[in-house]
Formats: sequence, C-alpha cells, structure tokens
Amino acid sequence: MSPQTYFKQYINGEWKPGSSEKQIENINPYTEQPITTIPSANEDDLNEAYRSAEQAQKDWAELLPAKKQAYFDSLLSVVKERKDEIIDWLVKEAGSTLVKAEVEYQAAVSIIKESSSFPTRMSGEILPSNTPGKENRVYRYPKGVIGVIGPWNFPFHLAMRSIAPAIATGNTVVAKPASESPVTAGLLIADLFEAAGFPAGVLNVVVGRGSEIGDAFVTHPVPKLISFTGSTEVGSHIGELAGKHIKDTALELGGNNAMIVLDDADVEKAVEAAAFGRFLHQGEICMSINRLIVHEQIHDQFVEAFKEKVETLKVGDPSEKETTVGPLINHGAIERIQEDLQASLDRGATLLTGGDSEGNIMHPTVLTNVTNDMPIASNEVFGPVIGIIKASSEKEAITVANDTSYGLSGSVFTTDVHRGVETAKQINTGMIHVNDQSVNDEAHVAFGGEKSSGLGRFGGEWALDKFTTVKWIGVMNGYRKFPF
Repeated sequence: MSPQTYFKQYINGEWKPGSSEKQIENINPYTEQPITTIPSANEDDLNEAYRSAEQAQKDWAELLPAKKQAYFDSLLSVVKERKDEIIDWLVKEAGSTLVKAEVEYQAAVSIIKESSSFPTRMSGEILPSNTPGKENRVYRYPKGVIGVIGPWNFPFHLAMRSIAPAIATGNTVVAKPASESPVTAGLLIADLFEAAGFPAGVLNVVVGRGSEIGDAFVTHPVPKLISFTGSTEVGSHIGELAGKHIKDTALELGGNNAMIVLDDADVEKAVEAAAFGRFLHQGEICMSINRLIVHEQIHDQFVEAFKEKVETLKVGDPSEKETTVGPLINHGAIERIQEDLQASLDRGATLLTGGDSEGNIMHPTVLTNVTNDMPIASNEVFGPVIGIIKASSEKEAITVANDTSYGLSGSVFTTDVHRGVETAKQINTGMIHVNDQSVNDEAHVAFGGEKSSGLGRFGGEWALDKFTTVKWIGVMNGYRKFPF
C-alpha cells in the first residue's frame, strides 16, 4: 500500500474500503485543508476484524519467543527506516511541532524495544501447598484478542503503547484510531507491521466514528480487554459498557496536573520546566501542567520570569523548526478554551500574557490571581493556557493540588530533594516528578493515574501483567484423602 494514500481499512492482512455509507475527513489542523477521505467501517467490518484476530491468535500465541522477537526486530528496523515519514504525518495530521514529533517518535521506539523483551518474560511460578504431596503451578497466558482505541494527541506513541505489548505477549489486536488521527493512530501502524512481515490477523485496524461502531467495539464478544486513552467522559462510558460484559479495561484518561513550586525552589529552573510541561504540543497532553501552584515568597519573582519565558515561544507552522506552539486539533477546541478563559477572567483572574487566536492557533496564555474553582484551574484545559495560583504554605499547596477529581501526573520543585519527595508522597496522583515537569513517559516504568484519571498501568512489567492472565494448576504427587 502506498504510504501516502491511507484511505482503507486493514483487516486480516488486506486493505479494503470501509462498508459504511459515512466517511471520515482527515483534516490538517494547521492548514485546515483535507489530507484524505476515508470510507468508514461499519459493524460488519468490525466483526470481520475481530473474528480475524480471534482466528489468528492461537497460532500467534504458540509461536516460539525467538520468532516473535524476530518480528519485533523487523518492526524496529522498519520504524527507523521510515522515521521521516512518521514525523511528517505527525506534523500534518496531529499538528505536532517538530520537537513534539521527535519526542513522540522516540517514545514509540522505546515501547517497541521494551515489548520485544516480553516473549521471554512470560514467566509463571511454582508455589508451596498446605496439602501434603501437592504443588501449585501458576502459568501465564495471553488474554486473547485486545481492542485498542487510540487518541489524537500523541496518536502514534499512545496507540503503539498498547498495540506493541499486547501483541508481544501473544495477543492479537483490533485497533480503532481516533477520527482526527486515523493514520498516525492506526493505518500507518498497520502499514509498518505489514512491512515488518507480521502474520495476517495479528493486527487489524478499523476506522469508524464512535457513533457508528464505538459501543460495538467494546461490547463485541471477542475482545477480552479494551485499552483506551482519551477523555474521562468517554473512558467512563467504555468502563461501564465493559463492566456489563465482564471485560477488563486499561484506561488512561484526563488530568489536572499541578506543579508545586516551593519557597526554596530554583526559580529559573522551575520556569524552564513549567514552560516545557505546559506548552509542549500546545498543552494537548493529558500529563501537561494544568495548574502552577507557587509559594507566595517567590510568587512575584516566578510570575515575572515565567511571563518573559512564555513570550519568547514561537507560535505558528508546526513544520518549521523554530515553532514551539502549533495548532490545536480543531476550532472547537479554541472555542471551548476561550469560554473557560473568559469565565475565569470574569471571576477575577488577571490576563498576564496571550489570549489571542487565529484559525486553530492560540497564543500561549498565562493568568494570575487564579483560584482553584475557576474553570481554567478546575477543568482540564488541553491547550496553551495556564493559571498561576498563589499558596501561603507548603500545606496549602498540597491541599490545592489534591483538590481535583483527577490524579494523573504532577511536579514538585525544591532545592531540598528529601522535602520534594515527602511532598510528592502527599499528592494523590499516579505519577509525580521532583525537580522535573509532569510530561514523562518511560517504556519500562509504571504509567497511569488515580481517581478519574484512569485504571491500570502501562509500561514494563505492569503492561505485561495487564495484557496477560494467569491460571492456577494444582498437581498432586499421589492421591489425597478426603473426609467423605
């Protein structure tokens, strides 16, 4: 298949048009021009994809570990050979700046490398028994078929983060990319797996609207686990559907991440970290810093330095090397953020810098005099706007940071590392970083959130555990006596 003409579904090793009468327009968020038009999948296509994955799964699971790893070695080679193409698609489809696209590409490569070790890490255990002459064996198996719903913000990496480990542990996959990024979250990945020689049916990709195949994707009888990265609202609905059908889920959802800057922090370093942690990919990252909570003793110094830093960030065409802040995914995002911005200003926040927008571009925007109940602080902004909250003490900063329904990532800045760790322990979040910003993802480390930010963990042994199941086989050496 030509890598420049992604307009078909990928089912059982074949590229075929979607059977729905509806279409998905793939739009470049910067130029707002169409990239391609894709005939959507319907439930018949979805069923074919799931049945193909089910049929392929047993043979794939029984393949020797070394042979599975050879496929992943080939995949890694293909991904490296086609790096420029992957970067180009991330720029034109997801509005990624070149810096963000490079970060995303490297993260995906790390996931593939980590996943390639999984076939030889499918370990079990032998445990003692309280029954004389018996031993307890625990065997590990793949779950079967995994359904993966990919997002639009870090589409290539976050789809690969589930697809690669699921397949490496002996499962097969049906992926449904976000309609805003059907290529980078699905069709491009299928093309790479096909080029690497993976057997037909191991990975299938269906592109369709949630309104047409979304619920069926979750409730279909074949998949044993649904992996979803996206909004808390959609994730909650997926969890509800999966629960009704006794399916497992891996959910990485929204965030309202706080960066606490304590009174002894290195202000210059904290400002640099805050700018990266908020404005990388225009703030369209679930791990982005959503609130800056700054101790009153250094608040004014921080605000002045942060304003100066933010005003140096270049805004515009994401394909230009110097651009830091590119387009939001669509104009609806601009309208939503402007509403929260205006509502916060109406409630007493002060506009420090920014606030303007043209097309899908919004200039980096900073508010001061923000309180935790203002929309710009209480909502997940998912854009290049941030509020600064003044805290009178470390205790107050911790209270404010925890005053949210989310718990994904976070940050603490202080020159006393022990103090930073003790503060981090008190933040109710799945991940938090001392003297670093909140956007971190390492393929071998547990990644995931608490509260409304999701269920389960990705990365390393946690991903291996999530995409597998265990079976207890008790073995008697001889025969036991029973009381009747």
